Amino acid sequence: MKLIFSLLIVWSLSLFSVMAQKNMPKSFLYTNVTIHVGNGKVIENGKIGVAAGKINLVETMTAQSSASYDVTIDGKGQHVYPGFIAANTRLGLEEIGAVRATVDYREVGHFNPNIRSIIAYNTDSKVVPTVRSNGVLLAQVVPEGGRISGQSSIVYTEGDNWEDATLVFDNCVHLRWPSRVRYTGWWAQRGRAEMNKNYDKGMEATRVYFDAAKAYAQKTKVEQKNLKFETMKALFNKEKKLIVHAEDAKSMMDAINLLETYGVDIVIQGGTESWKIVDFLKKKNVSVILHDVQQLPRRDDSDIDQPFKTPGVLQANGIKFAFSLNRHGSWNVRNLMFQAGQAVGHGLDQEAAVSALTLNVAEILGIADRVGSLEVGKDATFIVSKGDALDMRTSVITAAFMAGRRVDLGDKQKDLYNKYMEKYELKD
Repeated sequence: MKLIFSLLIVWSLSLFSVMAQKNMPKSFLYTNVTIHVGNGKVIENGKIGVAAGKINLVETMTAQSSASYDVTIDGKGQHVYPGFIAANTRLGLEEIGAVRATVDYREVGHFNPNIRSIIAYNTDSKVVPTVRSNGVLLAQVVPEGGRISGQSSIVYTEGDNWEDATLVFDNCVHLRWPSRVRYTGWWAQRGRAEMNKNYDKGMEATRVYFDAAKAYAQKTKVEQKNLKFETMKALFNKEKKLIVHAEDAKSMMDAINLLETYGVDIVIQGGTESWKIVDFLKKKNVSVILHDVQQLPRRDDSDIDQPFKTPGVLQANGIKFAFSLNRHGSWNVRNLMFQAGQAVGHGLDQEAAVSALTLNVAEILGIADRVGSLEVGKDATFIVSKGDALDMRTSVITAAFMAGRRVDLGDKQKDLYNKYMEKYELKD
């Protein structure tokens, strides 16, 4: 009886979902909005049309169009952005950092390219809605631990289960490059610096592993499949990208010089000192996903605001870059867009900052054919904000859409706020 009851519940929920989808307009038009395309362009007083989950119109209000829509929405001067994409997150893999039972982003062992983070992704997380309500509609779910941590996937920040939430499965492999410098002291990574005596040993171990994986990939026939090397094979034939986690300039240069000999597509994750090697990065055509620009510089002789200025330096030198934020846990991803806003105050162009949250990320992660910019033919995945979405003082996300479907912007914090405002009769 319990099984039958459970099946009835599932069937009822599915039927409700289908009915809700039928009641949604198949097409709609947002008018009188400022459109931040994501590629550096802005359309003042524009309109954006959606049909069958795709964008089919992006133009100014004065432009004539023969397209018709089921619903027209007056945006009243609001701003429309592509959905923000959060790279390098633990979203859905970590709920409460201090409670081990809610943490599942790390595997034992040093070389685990076959590990898939996506199967641990929790769509019922209470953290994910707080990120979505600030405009992050897509996230890269990344494993941690060891030298090669495993594979990351790109997910929507709303979904019934991990299969439904996933946009792209297992498209990047993550390598944790050894650091040349170690920081000791009670104040975490900004204490006393000393050279890592095991740096060369760690680099050599990485080279040996890649040599073995390359030799395996070149075999025309294998008697017994090696799951780890099968994953590595996808790197060598460029079906997957290699995300190299490295911070200091010398480590990044060492990693790129070694790994390019294997013919893999390389992206730097972290890149704290990437501003020092812009000519090298440009020559090698390597993109950078910056990690946490709201921090102190790594070296005492650097400008105190160097982390804030680094995005502007990369932009000025033609280096494709993106923002990420994984410090202090997955909950902090909700502040990702404000990191970009702070960089604007330190030399980065406003629309370049938007691109570094949208189209740049999509291009780096290989999903730009569907998301990342507001262009005809792409998925209608975007947000609507009353003010500048990169400014915490003015950002108020009023609506969000994933592939044309309006999504819930509620979260646990809003529920508690409304609960106690009503309880104590503080609402207008």
